[in-house]
Amino acid sequence: MPVLDAHLLSQLSGVKLRARAVMEGVLSGLHKSPHQGQSVEFAEHKEYAPGDELRHLDWKAFGKFDRYYVKRFEHETNLRAMMVVDASGSMNYQSGPLSKLDVAKVLAGALSYLLVRQQDAAGVSFVGGGKTEDIPARAAANHINVIIDALSGLEAKGSTDLFTAADHLAERLPRRSLVIVFSDFFDDREEALKRLLGLRARKHDVAVFHLVDPYELTFPFEDPTLFLSMEDEQRLEINPREIKQSYLEEFQAFLKRTRETCTAADVDYERVRLDEPLDTVLLRFLGRRAAR
Repeated sequence: MPVLDAHLLSQLSGVKLRARAVMEGVLSGLHKSPHQGQSVEFAEHKEYAPGDELRHLDWKAFGKFDRYYVKRFEHETNLRAMMVVDASGSMNYQSGPLSKLDVAKVLAGALSYLLVRQQDAAGVSFVGGGKTEDIPARAAANHINVIIDALSGLEAKGSTDLFTAADHLAERLPRRSLVIVFSDFFDDREEALKRLLGLRARKHDVAVFHLVDPYELTFPFEDPTLFLSMEDEQRLEINPREIKQSYLEEFQAFLKRTRETCTAADVDYERVRLDEPLDTVLLRFLGRRAAR
């Protein structure tokens, strides 16, 4: 299926994706920065001091108070966003027409489209099997084609590796950025998710899309079944009826633990069922952030 679904994009017309945190950048745009500079938005006056730019003198204030005052502006900058797509083997799982990776591609592509359309910089980072591959963030109009081509050719394989993703992003994202992660978060290491969410402590704005297949939520298997791991060589033959209740309890605990860990780290958490309309998913996400 195409990464950018026409119906999905039509539902998002006019929607602006804004960062919650103060963003740092170099171009004029929609997002606040802590730096002072030239901008269309006036912030405050300060009394003139040697070294201030004379072009910012407010002559009306001088005429009123007989003192020199300088206009200070709140510089607005472009948002820099990185879409982090989990490309591990478990992302191939699907019980319906779309796999977890398919859904991650559509969501990452649509958000990249929105960002570039509003002259923000978008990039993607693919993580899986201990490897990473980046498409650097750019705001150029034709950059969306680069992102979509990369997403279209992405294949899932190897193990989930949130540690590698966290360390790689911490090194490659020196500025405050918006980091959006698309994953099923099947990393067995207890501290892996916290390590990834540690990007929030580095002043990045972090959001998580937790991809869940309907079968994972309902476990509708009845007859003796051979389950094959999608990330290694493990095989397990079981009677699903014997373990269904314990599985469902454990999986619900996993979902609750993941959400609570994200909330504690001040990270946006969005659970996505693969059978949900994706325009609804994105509008819910964007609407909640806009409300903040």
